[in-house]
Amino acid sequence: MKKNLFNLLSFTIGLLLTSLLLTVEMSTFLFAQNTPKPVRWEKYEHNPVLGGGGVGTIFDVSLLKEDGSYKMYSSWRPKKSLALSTSTDGKEWTKPQIIFEPNSKTSWEDNINRPGIVKKDGVYHLWYTGQVKDRSHIGYATSKDGINFERQSDEPVLKPELPWEKVAVMCPHVNWDKEENIFKMWYSGGEQYEPNAIGYATSKDGLHWEKYAENPIFAADKKRKWEQHKVTGGQVVKRKNDYLMFYIGFQTEDLAQIGIAKSPDGIKNWIRYENNPIISPTPNGWDANACYKPFVIQEKDKWLLWYNGRNKNLERIGLAIFNDKDLGF
Repeated sequence: MKKNLFNLLSFTIGLLLTSLLLTVEMSTFLFAQNTPKPVRWEKYEHNPVLGGGGVGTIFDVSLLKEDGSYKMYSSWRPKKSLALSTSTDGKEWTKPQIIFEPNSKTSWEDNINRPGIVKKDGVYHLWYTGQVKDRSHIGYATSKDGINFERQSDEPVLKPELPWEKVAVMCPHVNWDKEENIFKMWYSGGEQYEPNAIGYATSKDGLHWEKYAENPIFAADKKRKWEQHKVTGGQVVKRKNDYLMFYIGFQTEDLAQIGIAKSPDGIKNWIRYENNPIISPTPNGWDANACYKPFVIQEKDKWLLWYNGRNKNLERIGLAIFNDKDLGF
């Protein structure tokens, strides 16, 4: 009798344990099915790809791909100007060539940097940051060859006017929306050294802009340590059903990393990727102190992301690659 009771008890416990194990395994499976796969970006082994040596600091780039080659418009700090480099693979780049310099005739662009470039109907449209000691504005120029640019106004096309913009608007990233027939700009505003948040504006001609009434559209999430201080430098990519933003998150004024977020319209309801940041400093590396200003180009089977990394006072450009067309986000 005792033996039968013991066997029954053992059998019952076995069933319970088996049921519990199956429940745990099923929960794990369902969780895995509903969890986005981590976005794993691999830094190019021969980074940095541009800057340093006799060139010095190159930072905050904007790129175009044309006829199978890449054009990189960069901020060349020692020259206070914009420069152009070209590449056939995104890894080996030509020496920077100055294509746009400060204008001594104006009072707002002693230093030129942080470009945004768009090619539309055979014309290169360039928006850039013009800086003086205590203020930043955004200007506009065009070119037929992507090298010789002409200013379209002696005045800025965007000025810091609103309380959240403080003393600086900079880092223009512009897309031409064929469906809506307008230029869309995402820009950073706030303090001069590093801006604080991201705003949005639209234009029909690239010269006259209307700022979104509810700016800023993207601000730091204080609950996320890696970006608790500031968010800036957004590049927005329009996808089939949403907009994807690559941006800089500042944990402190000097510690910056790169993350991604998505929105149904590129303006509201931004959802951060849960595995942010996707690019972080490499200890003792060329980007040991900070990773700034991402710019991506999507290829057929991968994504290429260029960014500027800082080690002490030197910033150079590096490349990270995601070897899948599906980001899982």
